[in-house]
Amino acid sequence: MDIIYSVVVPVFNEEQLIIKTYTELTRVMNLTNKHYEIIFINDGSIDKSENILSDICKKDKHIKLINFSRNFGHQIAITAGMDHAKGLAIIVIDADLQDPPIVMLDMIEKWKEGYMVVYGKREKRLGESLFKKFTAHFFYRFLNSQTNIDIPKDVGDFRLIDRTVLLELKRLPEHNRYVRGIISWLGFKQTCVPFVRNAREIGITKYPLRKMLKLAFDGIISFSTKPLKFATHIGIISFLGSFSYLLFLMYKKFFTTKYVSGYLFIIPVTLILNSVILMCLGIIGEYIARIYDEARNRPLYIIKDIINDD
Repeated sequence: MDIIYSVVVPVFNEEQLIIKTYTELTRVMNLTNKHYEIIFINDGSIDKSENILSDICKKDKHIKLINFSRNFGHQIAITAGMDHAKGLAIIVIDADLQDPPIVMLDMIEKWKEGYMVVYGKREKRLGESLFKKFTAHFFYRFLNSQTNIDIPKDVGDFRLIDRTVLLELKRLPEHNRYVRGIISWLGFKQTCVPFVRNAREIGITKYPLRKMLKLAFDGIISFSTKPLKFATHIGIISFLGSFSYLLFLMYKKFFTTKYVSGYLFIIPVTLILNSVILMCLGIIGEYIARIYDEARNRPLYIIKDIINDD
C-alpha cells in the first residue's frame, strides 16, 4: 500500500509524554482517512522512551522506531526520520506536544492546494519566559539580517514538506545542520499556517540555553559569511583607532606639556586590541571547525536498530 503521510517525531527522554503523543498523533492522522506512518527517532534516550515505543510498535504497524546508537542531536534526528520516510508528504513535529498535532490537518490542506512546504508560524508562545521569548524574537530577525535568503521568522521545525523537496534535501548532507534554513534555501512554493504554541505539560525543555546558542551559531554560520566580514571590519576599525591614538600621544608629547608617560594608556589599549583579536580568531575558528567536520565525511548518524521497517 502507498503511504501518503509520514510523520517524523524526534524523541529524547520523553517517557512521561510519549504515550499521550502517540495517542494524539494517531487520532489526528486517522482523520485523514489515508495510509500513514509515524516515525519516532529515539535520539539516545536514557529513560524508558525506547521500551515504551518498542511496545507501541508491537501493537501498531503504523509506527516505526529508529534507535540511534547514541545521542546525535535534534537536527540529526529529524534528518534520519526524513531519510527513512516513505510518504508523499512528510510532517516534522516534536514529541512534547507544544506544537498541536491538529495543526497538521491545516498543513495537509495547504499541501493539497499545491504548496510544497508548509511551516507552522508561532503567533503566541504560551508558558515560556520573557527571556526565551525575547531571545527567540531577536534571533530570527538577526539571522535574517545576516543571510541572503528569506528564513521565515518565528518558525521552528514544525512543518510539512513534499516528497520532491525531501529528495532535494537528501542531496545536502552537511553535518552542522540547520534544517529549517536548508529547506528555505531549497526554495519551492512555500506558505505558513499560524498557530498558538502550547506550554509544555510535563518534563523540561530539551533545548536549554546552551543548545539554543549552538543552533543559533549553526544557523548564522551555515547561511552567512558576514561574521567573517565583521572580523575584517573590526580589525580595520581597531587599526585606525590605534593609529589615531598613537598620533594623539605623539602630539601631546611634542607639542604640549600635558603628556603622561608610563603605562596608563598602553595597558587598557593592549587589552582591548587583544580581546578584538581573540574574538576574530573565534569567529574564524567556528568556520574552520565546520570545514573540518565536512572534510572528515563521517556519517551523520549511526542506527542501532529499526523496528517495523517494512
